[in-house]
Amino acid sequence: MTVSQAGSGDDYDRDAQFGGWADPDGNGCDARNDILARDLTNPVSSDGCTITSGVLADPYTETTINFVRGVATSSDVQIDHVVALGNAWITGADRLSQQKRVALANDPLNLLAVDGPTNGSKSAQDASQWLPPNASFHCQYVARQIAVKTRYDLFVTEPEKQAMTKVLTGCPDQGLPEAGPIPQVPQAPAITSDPPAPEPAQPPAAVEPVAPGGDDIYYENCAAARAAGAAPIYRGEPGYRPGLDKGGEEGVACED
Repeated sequence: MTVSQAGSGDDYDRDAQFGGWADPDGNGCDARNDILARDLTNPVSSDGCTITSGVLADPYTETTINFVRGVATSSDVQIDHVVALGNAWITGADRLSQQKRVALANDPLNLLAVDGPTNGSKSAQDASQWLPPNASFHCQYVARQIAVKTRYDLFVTEPEKQAMTKVLTGCPDQGLPEAGPIPQVPQAPAITSDPPAPEPAQPPAAVEPVAPGGDDIYYENCAAARAAGAAPIYRGEPGYRPGLDKGGEEGVACED
């Protein structure tokens, strides 16, 4: 994994750069509820998607949390991005496509249901700045971060690398977690600042001669006018047009 210096994060905008919860597996449920269904014991749903209750064995605090969906209780269990999206942005995600960033934000490999307040204390910190209070979970936590960063071509900082190495030294047999394919999310349409190029101008359609009849009489030439018994044709009469008026008397067509 590449070691580099993190960006400043001044241009980080979670919603704009990573979007909200998506449904990458196409099962009709967003990733948040998919993870609750995966990580909670005895999850209950009234509509087949929205998880309303369940029991979490929290890996971060090693406590048991009875989850109940509600205004005052939903935040008791939160979905943590193991590699925080703010950290991902400053360690290479700014170079990813929008589609790849949305995949990162909704990838089950990077998501865990955990104790809400503990997740809040983590914020966007990396492994050199924050590790779960439950020390027995450190190896799995760091291994998952490495797996995510490797999958999305993110880098680590030097302090982050040292912290990860220190953790993994205590568990040399720790492997990376199994992961499914990278989530497939719809590609956002390209946004450009330039207006679309105008369609090339089309030549006017040729006007077909109107068959004789009423004021719309048209004679292709004087021979046609004579054959119709209409010659000469005076200006203002049906069938008169300047193209036929080539004689010596102005205003009279096909006079000879």
